[in-house]
Amino acid sequence: MPVWLGPVLFLLTVAMMEGVAYAAHRWVMHGPGWFLHKSHHRPRAGRWELNDLYAVIFAIPSILLILGGVQLGWGVWATWVGAGIAAYGGIYFGFHDVIVHKRLDHRFVPRSDYMKRIVQAHQLHHAVETKRGTVSFGFLFAPRPEALKAELARRNRAGVRAPAGMP
Repeated sequence: MPVWLGPVLFLLTVAMMEGVAYAAHRWVMHGPGWFLHKSHHRPRAGRWELNDLYAVIFAIPSILLILGGVQLGWGVWATWVGAGIAAYGGIYFGFHDVIVHKRLDHRFVPRSDYMKRIVQAHQLHHAVETKRGTVSFGFLFAPRPEALKAELARRNRAGVRAPAGMP
């Protein structure tokens, strides 16, 4: 394999993982995997939630590809793809768990239009606490908040959580 192809595979994998994450979130986590994911749409009690098991589940392909590429003779391509999956996981952790959900203490305040959009889109996703009716399933690429709010209004705010302190 040409030397330049490894980094290209890595970057393509990172980019394609947003589509994989979207599909897994929309059709698995908000589908048959809701029994784990619903903990993420409820207030967290403690440091962990059942949804955290998805990090382990999604790490398995990365680990297997890196192991296959490094130790099992699958080819260097497998190492690059596995590393790309791991990199997306790290990016996702940083954006999702650290910046949006503040699972690690920090003082970061989103100032760029992009960061504000990502955070607001994810907050609108979490405004719905039911399996169905949520908006914005991707993470690094999100629709405009105005479009998401309009979609929630079109659905008569079905499943939208009542504001804090309201019955």
